[in-house]
Order: sequence, then C-alpha cells, then structure tokens
Amino acid sequence: MAVKHSSKSAPAAPRRGASVRQAITLERVTALAPSHNQAEAMATTFALDPVDYHGIRETTEEQIGRAAQALQPTVNETAMRIHLQRIVGAFVSSAHGATGFYQGKVTQARDLTAKLANEDRDEDREGIWGFETKAARARQFAAQAGLTAHALMAAAEGAVHAYAEITGETWKPYEGQPSAAASVSRKSAAAEMEALG
Repeated sequence: MAVKHSSKSAPAAPRRGASVRQAITLERVTALAPSHNQAEAMATTFALDPVDYHGIRETTEEQIGRAAQALQPTVNETAMRIHLQRIVGAFVSSAHGATGFYQGKVTQARDLTAKLANEDRDEDREGIWGFETKAARARQFAAQAGLTAHALMAAAEGAVHAYAEITGETWKPYEGQPSAAASVSRKSAAAEMEALG
C-alpha cells in the first residue's frame, strides 16, 4: 500500500543578492558635487551662467517653511515631521542623482579628451576649423551637468535647513527596518561563516 505524503510547500529561499543600500545623505551629495570654486571655474571657463547658490538655498528654505505654515492648522506635529522627511528626502535624492550624472559625464569627457584612451582615432586630430570636436562637446556638457548638480545641492541644503528650523531636529534619511526573518537569516549566515573560518 502506497503511503500518501501531504504536499507541503517548500520553505521560501532566502533572497539572493540582497545588498545593504547606503543611505543618501547631504554629506554624500556634498562630497560628490562640484565645490563653489569648481562651479565658478566651470561657469567662467565655459561661458555659462553662474549658480546663485545662496539664492537657491534661501528660496528653497522659504518655500518649505511657507508650505509648512499653511499645513500647520490641520497637520499635527508627527505628521508634519513625516511629510517634511519625505520632501527633504526627495530634494537630497535629486541632488544625489545629479551628482552621479555629473561624475559620469566628467569621466566621459576625460576619456574623449585623452588621446590614448580613445578608440576613435579621428579624435586625435583637430576637428574642422570652426566646429567643436566630440571631446569639446563632452567637456561642455559635463560643465553644464556640474552646474546643475551644484544648483540642486543648494536646494537640498536649503531643504535640510528648513527641516531643522521647523522640527527642531536634524534631518536624517529614512531607513526601513529589516524584517525579523531577514535579520535572523543574516545572523545565522554570519555565525555559519564564522564557524567555517
């Protein structure tokens, strides 16, 4: 007589490749974005409009402050903090994205400018007189991306400062708590790896 086994679903496999994402902070943005001196040099060298850093920062701070005042009669303190946390997070994330884009464009401009790094040998020669080369266009675009990143960093800084003024707390990026199962699984894996030496 055949014995029937009850069909049980197999336990869920642990998520593979789950990596810990580094929080996006204003400090990370500041480390990647062009400094004030670099932004001034880019504007001058490439004949681009300079960034009104302080104006952008102050305007952003004022706008967030006015929006918070309009919400205060209806939104309680906790809800206001959560709302502002998300708003400021969006400003900081946007600036972080712009700095990453800028860094990529700088690398591309360097590669096109360095004659030995080019696979396209035509770039070793000067372009037709009166026309920009591909490398010159890449440098110009990188400078524009740098000024954008600098301007968005100013807005992020204004948003972070507004958060501190309104809530009385320092803004920190939201970090979700790992699930209990994932935490136990990680601890178990760490103990097993330690046992393996």
